[in-house]
Amino acid sequence: MKKARTLISALLCAAMLIPATSCSSSDKPLVTEQTGQVEITLSWWGNDARNEYTIEGVRQFMELHPEIVVKCSYSEWSGYESRNNVKMVSNTEADVMQINYGWLDKYSPDGTGYYDISTLSDQIDLSNFDDKMLEYGKVNGILNAIPIAMNVETVYSNQTVLSKYRLQTPSTFDDLFEAAKVLSKDDIYVTGGTDKSIWLFCIAYGEQTTGKKILNDNGTLNFTADDFAVMIDFYCRLINEKVIPQVEYYDRIHITDGTYAGSVAWVSDAKNYCGGAVEAGNTMTVADYTSANSAPNGTGWYSKPATMYAISKNTEHPKESAMLLDFLLNSSEMAELQGIEKGIPLSKSARAYLESQGKLDGLQYQASLKMESNEFLTPIDPIIENSDLVDSFVNSCDLVLYDKAELNEAASQFEQSFNDLLAANK
Repeated sequence: MKKARTLISALLCAAMLIPATSCSSSDKPLVTEQTGQVEITLSWWGNDARNEYTIEGVRQFMELHPEIVVKCSYSEWSGYESRNNVKMVSNTEADVMQINYGWLDKYSPDGTGYYDISTLSDQIDLSNFDDKMLEYGKVNGILNAIPIAMNVETVYSNQTVLSKYRLQTPSTFDDLFEAAKVLSKDDIYVTGGTDKSIWLFCIAYGEQTTGKKILNDNGTLNFTADDFAVMIDFYCRLINEKVIPQVEYYDRIHITDGTYAGSVAWVSDAKNYCGGAVEAGNTMTVADYTSANSAPNGTGWYSKPATMYAISKNTEHPKESAMLLDFLLNSSEMAELQGIEKGIPLSKSARAYLESQGKLDGLQYQASLKMESNEFLTPIDPIIENSDLVDSFVNSCDLVLYDKAELNEAASQFEQSFNDLLAANK
């Protein structure tokens, strides 16, 4: 019921022609006969907290620009992703939208799937972003999207649990197995992660131990079946030696209750995953990127934009859409509301404001600093995050875990699945 009232309130606010009115459920919709207003749409995904501060940001934007009315649509990730696909295919997407990095590859392979933001520099202050960061949003040299913040899978450790067992923070893959010998006696896992997190964790191990990159520079597969056998065998060792739970059974609530002595998760998810443990009195820290003994820290780990904003190629109001986008990215008003919930902002003006207000702190900020200071992180190819590919890897591992296939057989099947996906993607 609370969510329903929130949605209704948001829709009423979007319909108001006097944007200074608030979005509380007690407001009465005000309709006037004013003319000359432009109506645009904004869409995003997120939890209740993100919805609330974004709605408030939209209200403040409309107060600053009474000539513009913004209608909002939002949902949790799973629903947003599926609906976005329908809207992109039917050309009914929002004027301004939060997008996932992988969608550039999916919806704009030639660079024409979204509006060219570089043509809107009169409304959007692009000087707030380093050229290197803007490159993430370019396809064929066309600026399709602007990254809000950067992300990398990060290792978080519960120092309270580790200290109880007189263990140091694991920094190498060998350390994980040694720690598991101690913690598993009390049914505690050293770490854990979602299917995608552990898939990327296994890539780091595979790249470091083979000395090869999983993909060539031209996007073709560089790993062989033998290399994937190394990754699958590593995953099975992690499970069999009680380093991690199977990804199908991973539940972040166990970070809070201490059943996991840490977790692998995105920078942007630090608070969502580890905040409960901190509130319960545990000391959570950002560990080094796990490495083989001889590999430089960060080798094999992939970075990407946490989320991005794009403008529809079909928008009838590019100027007004760009004004809203600039507000969302660069304004002190939105920086105040959003804080670091979507990650440490890349916008220089937004970051400067947060710094002046003493709001750049906490576990997520520490994870972000570690990411920004590491020279060995590699920009991710969107294909590596493909959900079908992740599912295929987990299925291949399960075949070996449950003695349904030999290691080499499962690795060969996965190699074929990977090549099939690359061919279909082209």
